[in-house]
Amino acid sequence: QIVAYCFGRRTDNTFEVLLKTLQHFKVKCFFSDDWGSYTKYIPERYHEIGKRNTQKIERKFLTFRTRIKRLARKSICFSKSEFMHDTVIGLYINRVEWGRNI
Repeated sequence: QIVAYCFGRRTDNTFEVLLKTLQHFKVKCFFSDDWGSYTKYIPERYHEIGKRNTQKIERKFLTFRTRIKRLARKSICFSKSEFMHDTVIGLYINRVEWGRNI
């Protein structure tokens, strides 16, 4: 289940923004790949690295790219505006994941 999201490049700053958002949910376990920012900011006892638990997340991202045509570069709907990507992804998550029509 998606509890929070952050849009941006894969940098330490973007991950810090995501962590601040996740603090409200008191997340106790993180599953991720071996990206440096994860090991830098998440204590080892709360962090598990590997594919076993990230496959569901990657499946969800594939569903996003399939359903939200703006995320497919070869689509006529593709937008270079970061604001538009953030807005569309946020609306999709609100509607599909959280059941809110905004």
